[in-house]
Amino acid sequence: MALGPTRLGWASWGLLLLTMQLSYWLPSLCHRVEPLPTEYAHSIRLDGDIILGGLFPVHARGERGVPCGELKKEKGIHRLEAMLFAIDLINKDPELLPNVTLGARILDTCSRDTYALEQSLTFVQALIERDGSDVRCANGDPPVFTKPDKIVGVIGASASSVSIMVANILRLFKNQWSDCSE
Repeated sequence: MALGPTRLGWASWGLLLLTMQLSYWLPSLCHRVEPLPTEYAHSIRLDGDIILGGLFPVHARGERGVPCGELKKEKGIHRLEAMLFAIDLINKDPELLPNVTLGARILDTCSRDTYALEQSLTFVQALIERDGSDVRCANGDPPVFTKPDKIVGVIGASASSVSIMVANILRLFKNQWSDCSE
């Protein structure tokens, strides 16, 4: 019994050859999509001369060890959008802050006070002196790192428990004013 075009038929044989060629060439033609680093998974960065921080419960609490759950439209996304809209309006008005652009670093609290506390530590990174002189790469060169944004103020969080925990950390680095809408 011979295998070939006569036994399988020309169409079937051609389809088999095409499938074999695609299975060989297709992986080299496709690019692998890398996931975003964890740092960027729950944050928004908007460049500017003055950077405002934002803490909003964009996601609900997660379950079983996962910090974040479902999206929260009302209290999360709407508040985040309101901050971005306000920054956009201010930046578009040349008389309000002439030659100054507001930026933002907005983080998701995932409706958890402990997660918000962890996230808020990114706001104080720029205030901690690090010159990198004590760190060297394997080849002896100094490390290349992106300097964190210096946050001048933080808007949010939505819940009192979250605001209190975040305020307790931020007050160690700067004078502050805290208010709660609840």
